[in-house]
Amino acid sequence: MMAERESQFIDHVVNINRVTKVVKGGKNFSFSALVVVGDGDGKVGFGSGKAREVPQAIRKATEAARRAMISVRRVGSTIPHEVVGRFGAGRVMLRPASPGTGVIAGGAVRAIAEAAGIQDILTKCLGTTNPHNLVRATFAALEELRTREEAMELRQTGDDGVAEDIADVAEGESGTLPEVDV
Repeated sequence: MMAERESQFIDHVVNINRVTKVVKGGKNFSFSALVVVGDGDGKVGFGSGKAREVPQAIRKATEAARRAMISVRRVGSTIPHEVVGRFGAGRVMLRPASPGTGVIAGGAVRAIAEAAGIQDILTKCLGTTNPHNLVRATFAALEELRTREEAMELRQTGDDGVAEDIADVAEGESGTLPEVDV
């Protein structure tokens, strides 16, 4: 059962960093890993782990990513609309693409798009190229996505409440400008 659940996820190691801590007896080396995990069908998450050895750091990061998965709104093989995600100095622009375009993205953003099952997308990293900030900015952008139906639902104020308000204003005003003493 556990092996089946393990295999259904796509995981990408985005970054591995060697961290050095200087102590009295010398230097302690450890590794931090940034991993993106997704099911290839709209769910994706990221996590970071730190350990004395690389495999343990990757395992910790993968477990953290599985616990922090979000659902990504998609329209066919792309995203519903253009969006810019921001985190720190990192900004990521995500733009929908026509079918057959593929994933036009750099390393960190490409890993997220592939893990989320987005097949056609144009992206641009603006500002920093720090992988941690890019991943967080990309997730911020993906969380902002709304489908057309969700946007229409958010804009509704009841039974054509907006249209009635505009009609009332138009009827009440005669259209002439008031006289002003100069």
